[in-house]
Amino acid sequence: MSDKKEILKVIQTFFEVGKTKDFSALRDIQINSEEFSSLSDVPPYSLKNYSESIALEELRFSSISDYDYEIKNEKTSIFGTTGIVTFELNQKGMLVDNKAYTGQHITINGRATFVLIKEDKWKIVHYHLDKISN
Repeated sequence: MSDKKEILKVIQTFFEVGKTKDFSALRDIQINSEEFSSLSDVPPYSLKNYSESIALEELRFSSISDYDYEIKNEKTSIFGTTGIVTFELNQKGMLVDNKAYTGQHITINGRATFVLIKEDKWKIVHYHLDKISN
């Protein structure tokens, strides 16, 4: 498999967690080191480290049922052992409030940048997700 296909598979695995709720996959595809960071338009807005990111990803994906996503206009660039992927991202599902047993349909149009490094295999070292206002 080419490096670009391997990288895209890592990105798909990240978002497939929203469907499968297999949170262990998040640990397999992200590098657990102090170099890891993430940013998003969801509070807290600060630069997050590996453990903060994993916790927030699990919380986010567990609170959305019937989750689905679409990656559009993806561009992958490779510079030696560093890969950069940018794309538009459409996410949808049902935001579930387990305390009130209610739900709200959500659609999020956004964009994403992921930076990966290759050691034995490609792993995410940074990502940035944000919404595009409609």
